[in-house]
Amino acid sequence: MDYDLPGVIRVDVDGPVRVVRLMRPEQLNAVNDELHLGLTRLFPQLSADPDARVAVITGEGRAFSAGGDFDLLDRMAADRSLRHAVIAEGRELVLNMIRCRIPVVAAVNGPAVGLGCSVIALSDVVYMAESAYLSDPHVTVGLVAADGGPLTWPLHTSLLLAKEYAFTGDRIPAARAAEIGLANHVCPDGEVLPAALAAAQKIAGLPRQAVEATKRVLNLHAERAVLATIDFAMASETESFDTPELRSNIDRFLER
Repeated sequence: MDYDLPGVIRVDVDGPVRVVRLMRPEQLNAVNDELHLGLTRLFPQLSADPDARVAVITGEGRAFSAGGDFDLLDRMAADRSLRHAVIAEGRELVLNMIRCRIPVVAAVNGPAVGLGCSVIALSDVVYMAESAYLSDPHVTVGLVAADGGPLTWPLHTSLLLAKEYAFTGDRIPAARAAEIGLANHVCPDGEVLPAALAAAQKIAGLPRQAVEATKRVLNLHAERAVLATIDFAMASETESFDTPELRSNIDRFLER
């Protein structure tokens, strides 16, 4: 199957496994318009690939994803039409991941921040490099975490911990992420992708209908939780773009 995706996302075929790479390494795979749209389109195409059994997603270079691109945030703050389009796309991305037919194994090769952290929170099995970390800094920037970890973190860890990390945006080192249920395994740097691929191949060798239906059973919990919260979250994030705190933070970052 040919994937119709922008160049910032690459899908390689490894038998029944699809290896997805985020391809903005010089920008630490920060999420710009192109990557945001590509991620939104990716998961329905994985579901539609008749030969795909499992996907592994990772970042090219030193990071999984450094989060949102501030140039995009700047344009969203100034352009209400763009803002509504990107936020609606974010809602679609979250639901597309939850409803993806095949299991998604995350190979977190470096920092996973903002939307990168969200992709990890919506994956099915998570392998992290020892030096990697998670962080959802929406609130510290001045945004409501509408498509962030708080949508699903309460299912993975305690509500108290989800609140702490959502409010503060603090980094969650790999070992801590595994300890509190936000990651399955921690690997030495350089070994995370091979470990994730081995897990994917193991899952791909199991009975297909049983794997996919079991994933759906489990993700119905996540989908119900997300649908209960996401519309309020998205409307609130839209309002965030009109706040002076966000404007100040964008200006300060762009001046660097």
